[in-house]
Amino acid sequence: MAKRVALVTGGARGIGLGIALRLADDGYAVAISGRRSVEEAKDAVELINECCHGEPGFGALYVQADVAEGRARARLLLAVEERFGRLDVLVNNAGIAPPVRADLLEAREEHFDAVMATNLKGPYFLTQAAAAWMIRQHESLGAGHRAIVNIGSVSATVASTNRGEYCLSKAGVAMATRLWAARLAEFGIGVYEVRPGIIESDMTEGVRGKYDTLIASGLLIEKRWGTAADVASAVSVLARGELPYATGSVLVVDGGLTQQRL
Repeated sequence: MAKRVALVTGGARGIGLGIALRLADDGYAVAISGRRSVEEAKDAVELINECCHGEPGFGALYVQADVAEGRARARLLLAVEERFGRLDVLVNNAGIAPPVRADLLEAREEHFDAVMATNLKGPYFLTQAAAAWMIRQHESLGAGHRAIVNIGSVSATVASTNRGEYCLSKAGVAMATRLWAARLAEFGIGVYEVRPGIIESDMTEGVRGKYDTLIASGLLIEKRWGTAADVASAVSVLARGELPYATGSVLVVDGGLTQQRL
């Protein structure tokens, strides 16, 4: 298959769906995964297909797979290989917040384990398996831009004491990006992090009032919520190789949230 292929985990909703739609519009064949059933993801698949410009044979693929589980990760990559035969871009987007926003002194170990499994362990080992496949492609198909993009968070550096497990998971993603960038550069695989700030999504819906007030009071330089499309634009640049000589880089998409100001 000559058409480039992208896999977006957690791609059936929110930021992941925004990324999948943008990559489909960029001309990629797109696979998405998530914990939802195939029926529940049907609307997302239809939206992605509408962005494929009607090209036959390149319809979106949805695979129900929890990236926290090793067998599910293997099954996901096998499904992509059987459908498309190649993988050029992996976007590690799947992530969860803790079930309860609890103070550090009250956080529960099982919530910590669940967040770490999905947000850090899952993408780490999915990257390992996908990178091995990309390396084989490098040997069989030759040189070409291949990319792994991790969706991080400003929570990697901004402390939230009522969701410490989430902050730690995203700090781990930041280091994983550096590690994989150093390891995979010899194979022409760029590894990057896109680090969103306050983005409109189902994950932030429960704290909308809080952030509306903070944004209005000057928390951000750009006084608006970020969107999935904002994050997708950054991923698109990296996936297409339009930021050369920059593997390991972090693109911060936060409206100026983390800019120091006097």
